[in-house]
Amino acid sequence: MKTPSGRATLRATALTATLALALTACGSGDSGTGSTDASPDAVAAALEEGGKLTVWAWEPTLEAVVEGFEDTYPNVDVELVNAGTGNDQYTALQNAVSAGSGVPDVAQIEYYALPQFALSEAVADLSAYGASDLDGTFTPGPWSAVHSGDGIYGLPMDSGPMALFYNKEIFDKHGVAVPTTWDEYLAAARTLHAADPNLYIANDTGDAGFTTSLIWQAGGQPYQVDGSDVTIDFTDEGSTAFATTWDQLVSEDLVAPISSWSDEWYQGLGNGTIATLAIGAWMPANLESGVPDGAGKWAVAPLPQWKAGEDASAENGGSSLAVPAASKQQALAYAFLDYANVGEGVQTRVDGGAFPATSAELASDEFLGTEFEYFGGQKVNEVFAQSAENVREGWSYLPFQVYANSIFNDTVGQAYVSDETVAGGLAAWQDASVKYGNEQGFSVNK
Repeated sequence: MKTPSGRATLRATALTATLALALTACGSGDSGTGSTDASPDAVAAALEEGGKLTVWAWEPTLEAVVEGFEDTYPNVDVELVNAGTGNDQYTALQNAVSAGSGVPDVAQIEYYALPQFALSEAVADLSAYGASDLDGTFTPGPWSAVHSGDGIYGLPMDSGPMALFYNKEIFDKHGVAVPTTWDEYLAAARTLHAADPNLYIANDTGDAGFTTSLIWQAGGQPYQVDGSDVTIDFTDEGSTAFATTWDQLVSEDLVAPISSWSDEWYQGLGNGTIATLAIGAWMPANLESGVPDGAGKWAVAPLPQWKAGEDASAENGGSSLAVPAASKQQALAYAFLDYANVGEGVQTRVDGGAFPATSAELASDEFLGTEFEYFGGQKVNEVFAQSAENVREGWSYLPFQVYANSIFNDTVGQAYVSDETVAGGLAAWQDASVKYGNEQGFSVNK
């Protein structure tokens, strides 16, 4: 089950819709079943009355969640629609909001994209329905990601605390220790590539989600958002640490010039020419299904640290379920969110291979004690759960992050195909994002 990083480029129509959403408070809708009451009592009443919900999501384990919800609440009929993955769905959602019709009652929205919808008031503040009472229910990273200002604009569905997936067979063969710092990682990359020119420690052709996640882990906070006042600064210590290390990896040809999720990428993971992945905890199911030849060869370790002795992590990927403000079934929609992301649906999704965002599941003996045959019987959830606890606080995404990610390859991505440096690419990304934000009515770096 892949959790996309949102790297795909938006089409012009999507950008037009994004601009409209950013500048206007488009969303407004009635709460509940035609009522303006936004409260836990309204949620209970909506469940008793029943009705029909339309849910837009691409995450496959939600199919079983919908079945369980309908069995528990037979008066409710849920239509699950795959309107596209990531940006494709956001385009459809933005177009529906702009048109004023066809808006779903529930929408899957990745954490990096949620601020854009929240700022435009295209999704409802869920605080009064009961979301404000859920503090402590979710791990810090996802819980922080669904907040904007004083509002809560989604419930975390899953999370992507990062870890280092590595080909143990390759590391053992070449006598290379699993790196615990990024300096050791760079040294390991050099050793492996010197031993075999066809062997790379990782692949990378430039990925916005991966880059921001590692800057996050390094303690960088390049995005600061206070309403419409935005600061973008990729010269902070964390951003500089990432750029310095990655400039060496790229300039020395130590990362394979292969894009993730391509056929060549899966082949490299399977034949041992790509030796590691620094990625979210949702990755095991993808390896099991996409890289069957890697069974018994791969293992999981904590993410290397930027400073020896630290124990910091970050999120990579992950989604919320949100309620569009135009929904006329907000209370009933919140009931579905509560079931899927807090109630019985959580275990249903875990059983289907999802990685939870709920603290209780991450601390359970059953979850932590699960042995993964693919990883040689390793209890990898122990690594992931610790990573979730160590996610750095204070990270923010831009209120126009969808657009910013869409121009990543035109800026930072040039470091992978030209003489441009990663540091120079980050500066270009900053300049382009500042320009766009100001054009959309934000006050950026002013």
